[in-house]
Formats: sequence, C-alpha cells, structure tokens
Amino acid sequence: MSFYDNHILPHVIDLACGSKPVLKQREKIVPQAEGRILEIGMGSGINIPFYDPDKVEKVWGLEPSEGMREKARPRVEAAPFELEWLGLPGEEIPLDNDSADTIVLTYTLCTIPDWRAAVEQMRRVLKPGGKLLFSEHGKAPDEAVRKWQDRINPVWKKIGGGCHLNRDIPKLLTEGGFDIKQLDSMYVPSTPKVAGYTYWGYAD
Repeated sequence: MSFYDNHILPHVIDLACGSKPVLKQREKIVPQAEGRILEIGMGSGINIPFYDPDKVEKVWGLEPSEGMREKARPRVEAAPFELEWLGLPGEEIPLDNDSADTIVLTYTLCTIPDWRAAVEQMRRVLKPGGKLLFSEHGKAPDEAVRKWQDRINPVWKKIGGGCHLNRDIPKLLTEGGFDIKQLDSMYVPSTPKVAGYTYWGYAD
C-alpha cells in the first residue's frame, strides 16, 4: 500500500467514522453481538468499546490495512476480551464454514472492491441461526441526492480508500445470500447527505 494509504488515510477514516452521529449508530448495533464474533473491516478498532464483554467469547478483526491495525493498537490492547487479527480482505475470510455466531459490518461494505465475493464469504462463515449486524451508509432515496452521489463518487473513492457513496446496501446483502430480518434507514444528523444516508439492522 502507498504512504497515503498506510500513514494518512487511517487518520482520515478514524476521524470520519468516529464522529458523534456515527458513534451513535455503532452503539445501536455492536452491543448486540455475542459469542464468537467476526468484525469485517475492524479498521482502527472504533467498535471495540461498544462490545458487551459479558456476551463476547472471542472477536476476530478482519483488516487488511497495516496502517489501520497499527492505529487500532491502543484499543486492541485495552480490549476486555480475546481479539485476533485476520490480515486479509473481506473477499478472503480465513475461517472455516459456520465459524462465527455474529458478524459485525459497520461502514465497511462501501469500500470492499468485490462486494459480492465478500458477502458470500460472510454467509459461508456465519453459523446457522447466527446474525449479521450491520450499519452502512449508501444509496440515498432522494433523486437529487443520488445524482450528487453519482457525480462525486469517482473522486470520493480516490481520497476515501475506495469508499463508494452510492451502493444499495440492502440489495447487496440480499444478492449475497442474506435474508434481512430488520431494516431501518435515515440521514444521519450533522452529516452531509451524500455520505449520510444509513441503513442498519440485522440479517441471517
């Protein structure tokens, strides 16, 4: 990875993904995780304080960026549960079938190049009866906002580590083999509309 990807981008992403409105979204999702948990795109470990340690047996943190893993070091060292890094992208989850009781997916699906392969891998490693918990920004319902998302997206991807503004998150999860059981959505307050329309809920 480039100097920007390893040394600058982790700080940019940590700042954007750790804003107060986004933290409130994480707080809705992460505490529900239980058992053996796979977090996709753990990044700088922003979710770690939101896990309920009484529910957690172990967390696998999938994160291909060395810079992000280094940024996460203080949070990982302070974690009150076992945490193991998996240094591969979402398309290559190095776990056996039916390994995870819960998968946590927060503000990550927007950046994975081959989203279909990644979602199918998540489906493969999730145990029967397990849950995929998600909170992801994506395609807005308003035509005017969608047009701006489409216009800005090419530049946004370059400066945002591959982040797409306009992915249809529910559609991606469904096409990857998941059945969405609960879905809410809204423009997250105090966030630009092009990047602030968020879907959250769970699927199995």
